[in-house]
Amino acid sequence: MGLDTGRVTDVPGLTRTQQLKALGNGVVPQQAEAALRGLLDRIEPIATPSLAA
Repeated sequence: MGLDTGRVTDVPGLTRTQQLKALGNGVVPQQAEAALRGLLDRIEPIATPSLAA
């Protein structure tokens, strides 16, 4: 998930359920980035008009 080892699991007093709740949707940004990169690799470059007149 991109967190340092023990970032959540080494917090004293947290149960497993509390650890999972603390993580929440933390993985979503990395999944979104991977999906967007995959999609962008499939899109052909769009020709843009030259700014020179």
